[in-house]
Amino acid sequence: MTPVQRIAVIGAGSWGTALALVAAASSGGDRALRRVTLWGHRPAHLAALATERENRQYLPGFRFPANLTPTADLAEALDGAQIVLLATPSHVTRETLTAMRPYVGPTMVFVSATKGIETDTLMRMSEVAFDVWHDLFEPRYVALSGPNFAYEVARGDPTATVVAAFAPRWGEYVQNALSIPTFRLYYNQDITGVEIAGAAKNVIAIAAGVVTGLGFGHNTVVTLITRGLAEITRLATALGARLETLSGLAGVGDLFLTATGTLSRNRYVGVELGKGRRLNDILAGMTNVAEGVKTTKAIHALAQKQGVEMPITRGMYQVLYEGRSVQDTLAEIMGRPLRREY
Repeated sequence: MTPVQRIAVIGAGSWGTALALVAAASSGGDRALRRVTLWGHRPAHLAALATERENRQYLPGFRFPANLTPTADLAEALDGAQIVLLATPSHVTRETLTAMRPYVGPTMVFVSATKGIETDTLMRMSEVAFDVWHDLFEPRYVALSGPNFAYEVARGDPTATVVAAFAPRWGEYVQNALSIPTFRLYYNQDITGVEIAGAAKNVIAIAAGVVTGLGFGHNTVVTLITRGLAEITRLATALGARLETLSGLAGVGDLFLTATGTLSRNRYVGVELGKGRRLNDILAGMTNVAEGVKTTKAIHALAQKQGVEMPITRGMYQVLYEGRSVQDTLAEIMGRPLRREY
């Protein structure tokens, strides 16, 4: 295949911006050969990015290289793109993909870095993409997920992530195009496992934040995370995922990062809930989206549909959507009948 010379990043939040910086850097020594466009839906915000040459609202402190161009024009962003990185929140993904229809084509490779489940349809992001574009072409779809905080990726901290694709050549194509010395990509073929793990871990991260906010220590947090991994694994494998994916970077790696890292937005929501704050007040004070709040509803519904037991997810659903106290929820989880671990 020819070298990748055009990459479009759709979504100008913190994660989209970090990925745009990686994409620009992965062109190697001669950046003039690669053009990266960063699209967002708010023209004023994109104008500020173009003028200030950094994303001061969502990811301040990281200057844009010359080969990174912010734009609010979808046609401009997607023009000639060989790889399209999707980094919008899951609840606006369908709307965004629909708006992209006039400008996308069958030769593009789409890399979704969005971690969530569509609430109304219970579709994973790959299923949403196929649903929106199936009458045009079959998308060359790749899912990207792993233990990656946007700030640390942008700063250049060494990290790794997973790219999953149905066809090995598309996963390997993205792997080669985006890898840099500080951002190592691993390929697998388990899109289902990567997408379910990436979405469900945000729910467990909220729960881990709750027990932290309640004042409990490491024993409680790690117990909850580990049992959370068990229920994520039950759901993912029921949907056809591979067990190995759940024990890898996209599974246990991303879960432990999101549930323990102080940069985690979902953990923050849980911590504040544990301290007694109201959900609406917490979300009103946040700049970035905490995907786990909406995803809790979707994962809870998906578990019920599949007949999979997910007590921590059910508890978080009751806290977020039924007004149950975090204390009562934790007491119920700890008071469940004793059983074997496996």
